[in-house]
Amino acid sequence: KSANPQWREQFDFHYFSDRKDILDIEVWRKDNKKHEELLGTCHVDITALPARQTNCLELPLEKHPGSLLMLIAVAPCTGVSISDLCVCPLGDPIERHQISQRYCLKNSFREMRDIGFLQVKVLKAVDLMAADFSGKSDPFCVLELGNDMLQTHTVYKNLNPEWNKVFTFPIKDIHDVLEVTVFDEDGDKPPDFLGKVAIPLLSV
Repeated sequence: KSANPQWREQFDFHYFSDRKDILDIEVWRKDNKKHEELLGTCHVDITALPARQTNCLELPLEKHPGSLLMLIAVAPCTGVSISDLCVCPLGDPIERHQISQRYCLKNSFREMRDIGFLQVKVLKAVDLMAADFSGKSDPFCVLELGNDMLQTHTVYKNLNPEWNKVFTFPIKDIHDVLEVTVFDEDGDKPPDFLGKVAIPLLSV
């Protein structure tokens, strides 16, 4: 019930050089659990923003009244990666030794916010639900830890997809929960939900 909402939320998006350079933003209004209405969209060209500083942007909503006030900072990405199984970051003995030294007891108070990282190998899914009329699905997998989100590629027309990807997340809070969700890609429409698991870090 507000025309001037304040969210004050922070989100970390991992921007890789092979991805598109435009950040798309949508503002929605929710009447109840079933009815939603798009209040406007705006776009930010990431390549036009100065790096290593916080940019204050007031973005007018396209074709709708109102604007969105945001702070956007483009900074080097540390501790986050997507790789294939054959170049797994922990697979190299030298790198594994360097990591063990980095998190040894004598160095534990050097950087209080760096408490570790999580490496997840997403291998495959088995016997997924068929979301298409053809009896198949176009599944991809989304991994979320805190406000960090990474995803696999889509395997088309397959109920037993194999992704074989390695995802690395920095851990900011040991009480976070890793959420792994499988979706069916549906062209320009929102993806269909195929299933989800939640893994508390403290259980690992």
